[in-house]
Amino acid sequence: MTESGPVSDISASISDAAQAVALLRFYLDAGADAAIEDTPLSRFGLAGTRMEMAAPKVSTPIRSAEPSVPKAAPPRAAVPQAAAILGANDRALAESARAAAASAGSLDALKEILQRFEGIESLRARATNMVFADGNPESRVMLVGEAPGADEDRLGKPFVGVSGQLLDRMLGSIGLDRTNFYITNICFWRPPGNRKPTEAELVAQAPFVQRHVELVNPKVLVLVGASSAHALLGTNDGITRLRGRWFDYKPAGLATAIPALPIFHPAFLLRQPAQKRETWADLLKLKTRLSELG
Repeated sequence: MTESGPVSDISASISDAAQAVALLRFYLDAGADAAIEDTPLSRFGLAGTRMEMAAPKVSTPIRSAEPSVPKAAPPRAAVPQAAAILGANDRALAESARAAAASAGSLDALKEILQRFEGIESLRARATNMVFADGNPESRVMLVGEAPGADEDRLGKPFVGVSGQLLDRMLGSIGLDRTNFYITNICFWRPPGNRKPTEAELVAQAPFVQRHVELVNPKVLVLVGASSAHALLGTNDGITRLRGRWFDYKPAGLATAIPALPIFHPAFLLRQPAQKRETWADLLKLKTRLSELG
């Protein structure tokens, strides 16, 4: 039996099963989690057409009578305030989530209630695992990140991919590891294609995040990245302004506020290694605060 055409091409490019698995792993890590159509579909032209580009618009001459003034972009609503701009169904979902989260008397109960909670199907249906937490819930330090990635989704644990490995090394430099810190996210399922969680998805999960913090009741919170800082602190400021500053996080279920320190997300540091110097200074602030706490 002879091989011809596409078969021989495939044999030449992928010689064995190991290469095929490596290629699929690369696609998963890159965020490709859905098959495409056999026939290409134009995303730019008319609806339902194939490979048709819309005719380019003829630009109008620029009039120089008056210089245009750029309009300032509206500030992004912080997650705790986002319910005010959501629809009635989303607000009802947020109220249901608050009631469900408040009924949890332990971390195990919270995890079980969250797993059964109806209203986050857009995330749960596309994810492999719920990523609840990792580390020691009895520790003094609790870290809160944004959302799971591909590695976290497969293993069901937060921060286990490349970013998580960097975070572990960062915290190890001041004597912390997963036996003496606890880590979770503001989003418990991987968004499809590694997209950012929507406001509605974050609002539906926010009561569970708050209850999570109340049940752990750490001495110090570390907010890993801008999304986490926005969600828990209710601010729109960028992470560059927030990082390295201490804030008070006061959930309704605790009598006293918890000191919270925002830091750069390790994924950002992988893209901008020059910012590691500022992160080292932030970690030293965390180490000093833990020393003061005894």
